Amino acid sequence: MASYDTVIRNGQVADGTGKKLFSADVALKGDRIAAVEAPGSLKGDNEIDASGRVVAPGFIDVHTHDDTALIDNPTMAMKASQGVTTVVCGNCGASAAPYIRDDFGHFLSLIVKRQENVSKTFAEFAAKVQAAKPAINGAFLIGHSTLRMNAMGDDLARQATPSEIGLMRDLLDQSLEQGAIGMSSGLFYPPAMAASTDEVAEIAKPLGKWGGVYTAHMRDEGDDVLKSMDETFEIGRRAGAEVIVSHHKCSGRTNFGRMKETLPKFTEAMKQQQIAFDVYPYVAGSTILRKEMLDRADKVLITWSDTVKGVSGRDLKEIAQEMGCTIYEAADRLQPAGAIYFMMDEKDVQAAMSHPGAMIGSDGIPFDTHPHPRLWGTFPRVLGHYSRDLKLFPLEDAVRRMTSYSAQRFHLTKRGELKPGFYADICIFDPATVIDTATFEKPISAAKGIDTVLCNGEVVWRDGKSASGRAGRALKRQDLQAEAKASA
Repeated sequence: MASYDTVIRNGQVADGTGKKLFSADVALKGDRIAAVEAPGSLKGDNEIDASGRVVAPGFIDVHTHDDTALIDNPTMAMKASQGVTTVVCGNCGASAAPYIRDDFGHFLSLIVKRQENVSKTFAEFAAKVQAAKPAINGAFLIGHSTLRMNAMGDDLARQATPSEIGLMRDLLDQSLEQGAIGMSSGLFYPPAMAASTDEVAEIAKPLGKWGGVYTAHMRDEGDDVLKSMDETFEIGRRAGAEVIVSHHKCSGRTNFGRMKETLPKFTEAMKQQQIAFDVYPYVAGSTILRKEMLDRADKVLITWSDTVKGVSGRDLKEIAQEMGCTIYEAADRLQPAGAIYFMMDEKDVQAAMSHPGAMIGSDGIPFDTHPHPRLWGTFPRVLGHYSRDLKLFPLEDAVRRMTSYSAQRFHLTKRGELKPGFYADICIFDPATVIDTATFEKPISAAKGIDTVLCNGEVVWRDGKSASGRAGRALKRQDLQAEAKASA
């Protein structure tokens, strides 16, 4: 009689820690990894032949806007197809909960398309995610901009009053108690641009109490990037929280090469407090269409527009020529809209990815009509293009940056490593062929070389298409901390 539900045989194991590949059988029982032993030593009811493949932990996408995609698109094919088994949502100051208003406006439309998906409390939102039975796991941050919209209505172009700060702090405290893992801010965006450092630090104080993380889309990623780093680190210190800088970049041609300044600054700051950052492997970013970003970008592609049809995927300059106006006037006519901005230097991207403090996050926006290719391509691109082809770092280190390191920084207990007792989140891929196929021209395209993906022991992607597994969970802070305490 077989001891295990499934045994993955004949593969080379990348266990997530950075350790060299080794041959082993990996056995699963229920939703956990039960054994990692010598080849041929384990027996299971089902066997997966991983000959010529790498068996790795499921990848953790630490920077997503998948909050309500988990509800509306529970197969999560754009992530499962990359080997991703956990997404961290609620980034850049935008979360779908807690939200007590009846409208969600332009900013939250990045992550919400249906009013019924926003929730007055985090507990209510987590229950909606769980009820949707997504294929993969979600962990959730609370957005500072969402808190601002609750407390301040549409009067956001000013600093918050003490009573408003108190309300935001209470909402964050309640959400952390109910299971959120931290708070994000997006001081770069209009809903939060007027917020002071003091405001954010005061609101963030419950993070220290609950052990939550603080993630930041910094106030400036261009000329004032160093000043913005100082502000971000200060907020973390004052809140007593670990800091994660989102999608670190040096934005705009005048700032190309400034990773020579920012990365040593990270290295020094990391000696004083717990700091990390995430990176996506592209020279273009994507967010809402903003006129003040147009001069910084070498090229702008429109991803969606609610007012002008047929423009998705097209160059803003061409659209403006057809309209007979400037790109700034065209941007006004297209609103509300989203865009891709080509504004980074490839050498800077590679330097950031190679830094010891770097994790990988896609920052894909799931509801874009013509999304950035990172939504479907980020993780295979790191494995295939940057690790295998450019040899930027060994495969084992690439896997570590997407698994155990990410799990540690976000306190995702028992995720990110292939070892007994950990959850059976697993990606089986071909190291010789794995590569992204999504492009800026054709962004919705599954990667090559990702053979089989399991989340909590159930197969969610196999042979180029979604499988039937729907065992994903809303990962709550208190459950993660209880598990960490039990295994200490």
